[in-house]
Amino acid sequence: MIITLSLTKRNAVLKRMAELVQQEESILISANEKDINSFESGDIAMIDRLKVDKNKVREMASSLKKLAALPDPLHVERFQFTHDNGLEISNKTASFGTIMIIYESRPDVTIEAAGIAFKSGNKILLKGGKESLNSNLVLVNLWHKALESCECSEDWITYLNYSREETQQFLENPTQKLDLIVPRGGEKLIAFVKQHAQCPVIVSGRGNNFVYVSHESDLQMALDVIINAKTTKISACNAVDKVIISRDLPRKMEFLNLLVQSLKKYNVEVLTDAKLAGLEGTSQIDNELVWYEEFLDYKIVLGQVPDVEEAIQHINTYGGGHSASIITKNEEEADLFMQNVDTAAVYHNASTRFTDGGQFGLGGELAISTDKLHQRGPIGLQHLVTNKWYVKGNGQVR
Repeated sequence: MIITLSLTKRNAVLKRMAELVQQEESILISANEKDINSFESGDIAMIDRLKVDKNKVREMASSLKKLAALPDPLHVERFQFTHDNGLEISNKTASFGTIMIIYESRPDVTIEAAGIAFKSGNKILLKGGKESLNSNLVLVNLWHKALESCECSEDWITYLNYSREETQQFLENPTQKLDLIVPRGGEKLIAFVKQHAQCPVIVSGRGNNFVYVSHESDLQMALDVIINAKTTKISACNAVDKVIISRDLPRKMEFLNLLVQSLKKYNVEVLTDAKLAGLEGTSQIDNELVWYEEFLDYKIVLGQVPDVEEAIQHINTYGGGHSASIITKNEEEADLFMQNVDTAAVYHNASTRFTDGGQFGLGGELAISTDKLHQRGPIGLQHLVTNKWYVKGNGQVR
């Protein structure tokens, strides 16, 4: 049976963990270098996510400190009702119990996601990828030291060093109570977890985000937003992969040529649909299925639609349900777009790169959910809870 730790205990563990991460920076970076050197794939997105440097360590420590400063997400009253017979009925937030986080490549998940799950009163099972094993083992050892120093059981955070076959077996026949699973990684990982899990799964991480450039857009703003959304972090699920422009965009060819030239400076491969075929420095897509793809690479597709209604339909057909942005000076057009595009986050005149728990004021995130239950978009501390009904009486019967 899990007895939830007090808020004081949980915060003490988080603060101690922040200290340990900074103190053991050199050991962590050394372990990470072993992971980097052993990584045999040419997947640049995976390498980017795998790397831990001094700046990443500072971010890890900072996220833990911020987490410790946030209010307790547990026992928050969401509803209260007094029955005619005198029963006092209320609904309050409660922890899930045990959360399993399965992730690829990113050692910072061992800090940020585990920290949020822990602060929410949950026991955590971590299953990281083999490519980040050395980094993860160092971090889990630090978690155990932090727990021990605060007189808490190490069982609150457990690392499952399982093979794929062992993971599948655990998902299908858990050897302990499992209440929620959060996969953090590519579509193959998510499909694997959903196929074998016997408890609820929060789907997280798939992007394939769109920017629509309206005929009433500020062209310099559109250029700046697209370059930022595509090139600043290609391994991020909030990066943009597709740009669709209005058929009636003023100075259309001038804008497109400048956009292609700007993308080429970052070595981005530019593909186009048939309507924009022949644009200098680009090649035409040979399969419409490319519109469904999340690239996580220096690649982008440019396309053309007649109007905002067609843009909405196009995004809702092909997008990953993560983020979409419209660049326009027309507020009514922006409202139509934002109300009808079916993504977790919609933007007006801004980069999709802000879809992030820290950027949204949540103090970090467990994941970015593209599901609609139980929480959509960045899942912060206040979302990683379920609820419980409290009913107080003095002998009432029905």
